[in-house]
Amino acid sequence: MSKILMCTSEVAPFAKSGGLGDVLGALPQALSKLGHDVRVVLPKYGCIPQEFREEMEFLFFIYIPLGWRRKYCGVFRLVRDGVTYYFIDNEYYFGDPYLYKWNDLERFAFYDKACLEILRHLDFKPDILHCHDWQAGMVPVLLNAYFVRDEFYQGIKTVFTIHNLRYQGVYSMDIVADFFSLDQSFFTEDKLEFHGCANLLKGGIVYSDYVTTVSPTYAEEIKTPEGGERLNGLLSARDQSLFGIINGIDTDVYNPKSDQYIFENFDLRNLVNKKKENKMRFQEQLGLPVDGEKAMIGIVSRLVDQKGFDIIAEAMGQLMEMDIQLVVLGTGESKYEELFRQNAWFHPDKVSANITFSNELAHKIYAGADLFLMPSMFEPCGLSQMIAMAYGTIPIVRETGGLKDSVQPFNEFTGEGNGFSFGAYSAYEMLQVIRLALRFFSEKETWVPLMKRAMKMDFSWKNSAQQYSQMYKQLLG
Repeated sequence: MSKILMCTSEVAPFAKSGGLGDVLGALPQALSKLGHDVRVVLPKYGCIPQEFREEMEFLFFIYIPLGWRRKYCGVFRLVRDGVTYYFIDNEYYFGDPYLYKWNDLERFAFYDKACLEILRHLDFKPDILHCHDWQAGMVPVLLNAYFVRDEFYQGIKTVFTIHNLRYQGVYSMDIVADFFSLDQSFFTEDKLEFHGCANLLKGGIVYSDYVTTVSPTYAEEIKTPEGGERLNGLLSARDQSLFGIINGIDTDVYNPKSDQYIFENFDLRNLVNKKKENKMRFQEQLGLPVDGEKAMIGIVSRLVDQKGFDIIAEAMGQLMEMDIQLVVLGTGESKYEELFRQNAWFHPDKVSANITFSNELAHKIYAGADLFLMPSMFEPCGLSQMIAMAYGTIPIVRETGGLKDSVQPFNEFTGEGNGFSFGAYSAYEMLQVIRLALRFFSEKETWVPLMKRAMKMDFSWKNSAQQYSQMYKQLLG
């Protein structure tokens, strides 16, 4: 089995802002269970909970060259669930609670160099450096530029995972050259140069042995002009070493049988009654009319265009004419926050607008809602649709990225499928499929088997980890 070092800017439960943290919180453990020696290196942010800080063991400190600067780098270790975590300590860069800030280029230049510099002091030589998103994109570049001259680093393979191609880490070439100590030969069109700037994510794609992304459909979409975010030509050229492996969900955290946040735990045997009870008690908590037969549509999301809120806004008037309750949880663009606040004011019996983030409320929505709406413009993988299904909540999604890979449209004639989907990015198509779903919701002989089929789907990390394991094996020959 392989020795793998994961380089990432966030890991749950230590520090996370979104899906990247969730993935890195679960994938290393799933790989460890398959027998790999998996270690993870991340910044020691000020937001890491005290309980984890108290478990950390200080190992050593070194100084990291950053252009003309020399910066202190402490290394702490914590072992959890079979995985060793290394924390890069520098109070100036990571001491406050924020994961991302105005000086991210300098912070992650320091982090990327540290990922490589600390290796020779750890008594651990990985077979594979597995780097995630633009914040770790320069690790393969630096390995190739400097470290591979050192015998210790020779033979180390690299994998780079794109979690969302839209976020690329684009900066001026001069400042990138300074912080990473790179000469002009690295800033050509076939390397880091990107429309007159330097692109750190592109560096990860160019210099890694293998490139992966978080669903098979997204791997195809990013090779097109529409989905490629101006890197489609490069990604097409890397087609033979580009893999799409869908993410999983943490089935210990998202398990209706043991979930501590929901009103009533349930499984397949008592799904119908217990799910209705969760909905009614949730309606009561939210101040909505308590009605077990009313269709509740849940949304847990960042309120931004990418997640489809422009077409939701366009459809809002017609949604309010339907016999539904809409429960929204999230924050984002002020125009969408205000959209839901206003509709909750005008339709208090139909809309509950929770403009915040609450893990507890999210779990209650997954357990209590009948339908889960996720009409994303693009969605590399998406986890919420999988979580919803684990609770017997039926997703309505647009056919893009991981949504298309995980949601099979319900076929009333064969009884196959686990949700509802639409193709064109339009309010009209979304409304049509919502109406279709509501029609089947009223037919219990159809709806109950559909709920059970969704709950039986296996979205655990086990399947994904086996695909990563196979890819590692192929890379190492």
